Amino acid sequence: MYDAKSLYETPGILLAETGVIMLTRSFNQENIMPIVARIMEYNMLPSSKQPDEIKLIINSPGGEVRSAFHLIDTMRTSKIPVATIGMGLVASCGILTLMSGTKGRRSASPTASIMSHQYAGGSGGKDHEMRASRKNMDFLTDLLASHYKRCTGKSDSYITKNLLGPSDVWLTAEECIKHGIIDKIAAPY
Repeated sequence: MYDAKSLYETPGILLAETGVIMLTRSFNQENIMPIVARIMEYNMLPSSKQPDEIKLIINSPGGEVRSAFHLIDTMRTSKIPVATIGMGLVASCGILTLMSGTKGRRSASPTASIMSHQYAGGSGGKDHEMRASRKNMDFLTDLLASHYKRCTGKSDSYITKNLLGPSDVWLTAEECIKHGIIDKIAAPY
């Protein structure tokens, strides 16, 4: 369990007061919940105390897809625009979240390494358990494709060919602009 204050405090500045949130770990419920809670808290403040935008800095190797969509759904319901900034490693669930920022406010540093890939999972057990698992995997595969399409504005065939093919796809910030994943290359501050 994280101490919320230590998550956002650095020498001389309390990041939470400036609207900056840092996602620097793998996606799972334990790591995502403080970020979800912070976004919700910003939205519940009186409008005079709300930041103009929430800046979500992402440096993550990825993780659990369901946890990523918990955060993404929270971002989508935020009445405060959420700017996403990719720095360092932005992989798997990280790219899902990066592209989910408010259009026009999605960026990555010029040195960011950004990776896209198909949903990965596995199953074992009895036949009926594996069939249920396969149904869930198909649902998540369709969910990813739909999310990419909505965020990038690209067609299904374009996404399959360029972003969700059979191998990991490593992208530069410039390539992410070309694919509609981000809007600009920018420093976070």
